[in-house]
Amino acid sequence: MSRLDQFVSTFAPRWALKREVARQKLSFLNTGYSHHGASKTKRSMQGWNASGGSPDEDINENLDTLRQRSRDLYMGAAALATGALKTIRTNVVGTGLKVKPTIDAEFLGLSEDEATQLRRTIEREFSLWAESNDCDSMRMNNFFEIQQLAFLSSLMSGECFALLPLLPRPHSVYDLRIRLVEADRCSSPGMGKDKGKGKDIKAGVEVDKDGSVQAYWFSNRHPLASGTGKMDWARVEAVGAETGRRNVLHIMEAERPEQRRGVPILAPVIESLKQLGRYTEAELMAAVISGMFTVFVETDNADVDPLGGGIDEDDPAEEYNYKLGNGAIVGLAPGEKATMANPGRPNSNFDPFVTSILRQVGSALEVPYELLLKHFTSSYSASRGALLEAWKMFRMRRTWLAADFCQPIYEEWFAEAVTKGRIQAPGFFDDPLLFRAYTKAEWHGPSHGQLDPLKEVNAAVIRVENGFSTGERETAELTGGDYETNLRQRSREVKLRKEYGLIQTGGEPSADSTESGEEDILESKEDEQ
Repeated sequence: MSRLDQFVSTFAPRWALKREVARQKLSFLNTGYSHHGASKTKRSMQGWNASGGSPDEDINENLDTLRQRSRDLYMGAAALATGALKTIRTNVVGTGLKVKPTIDAEFLGLSEDEATQLRRTIEREFSLWAESNDCDSMRMNNFFEIQQLAFLSSLMSGECFALLPLLPRPHSVYDLRIRLVEADRCSSPGMGKDKGKGKDIKAGVEVDKDGSVQAYWFSNRHPLASGTGKMDWARVEAVGAETGRRNVLHIMEAERPEQRRGVPILAPVIESLKQLGRYTEAELMAAVISGMFTVFVETDNADVDPLGGGIDEDDPAEEYNYKLGNGAIVGLAPGEKATMANPGRPNSNFDPFVTSILRQVGSALEVPYELLLKHFTSSYSASRGALLEAWKMFRMRRTWLAADFCQPIYEEWFAEAVTKGRIQAPGFFDDPLLFRAYTKAEWHGPSHGQLDPLKEVNAAVIRVENGFSTGERETAELTGGDYETNLRQRSREVKLRKEYGLIQTGGEPSADSTESGEEDILESKEDEQ
């Protein structure tokens, strides 16, 4: 205590107490985050009263509004929202993720030839099911189109559900079907009014005391559908109690622990996109008006109809309603005057302002501005950097979709194929390790493309030659193709070129041949076999 404090405490103890209380408060406020991000005394922070809640309060209570606004933006309220979602969908899924079986031949005790034959059998059988519309419970899409729909729905609505019923059909080898269910139909019984007889059900997701998801509750019709029919709810177990089979796939990207429902990807930028849409519409209308030239003619003679009475009206009853038109001439009544307002369009500040907003939107969506607008005017390095940054997100979402949607469905199909005897997999149902060894697979989608194909291919060749990558991986990355299929096709092409004399006997290319040394390698392998 300083001498001043001692003096004050002696002659004015009440003031001394106030000074000590103020000193303690100041000491408390200046500790940790209380003087920075959590400060309630700084002027810049005084109006910021953020009241947080659990995932249920912060997310579930706002989901209906978020979904409907997100869909409204996609359906036309903001063209950029439509483009952003489709850009992500096209780059992540494209024409569909294709399976590449990578069975663990060593663990299964298979020779290389046996493993190759088994992989080809699996690919052939899976194509039979996946490329047919019979895999869809509605018989509208094949498996690859279902991927596109499920992923786009999860982006737009925040989540999507897939049921996996077994529905036998005439002339169909497999009974497994995929039934996609929109997020709105998963809700608590009675829209939350029915507490589910003491069960922990929130937003249609039922969990046990340990927080493990036990079941999902789906309504018999869409809650936003027109009609007055009674809504009932069905409980679908997440995993079959007896079989351990996946009944429901919940496709969502969680942001917080204990989160039960997904959030639309546009949620953080809904306001920005809506306001940007309004601003764009206003600028467009102003530009249209500015581009029109209308002449107003005033006459003192009320009996004369100047120039035929001006522009025709859509509704004759509205005689005092006039419209601007291209080169229109409008007559006015005596004493009336027309004042022309110059909107000053096009607005020179429109593009810089919109660009600034779009950069922020792109940052939130993890889509670079260049890709968001398909506008590549920067240097090669800058454009490549933007694409590489975008592909970090695309690969992450592709891996997530493959793990949460494609792979579980593939495993369910594989189990049915083994049960029906279409695929021979001894011990498949006896040991989880054997199950994993047989169903192990990679999922490849569309390639990221190349800004400079020569540089990209040369870099891929160097990676393969130095053991940093493989021909199979580089083929999938560069073209989205299959390395083994390419080799078989190249082998046939070499034989064909040799048949037509483009490759001389002994493997030497003829004068007309433009093939590289790869053909010699393929031919020498064939001679050895």
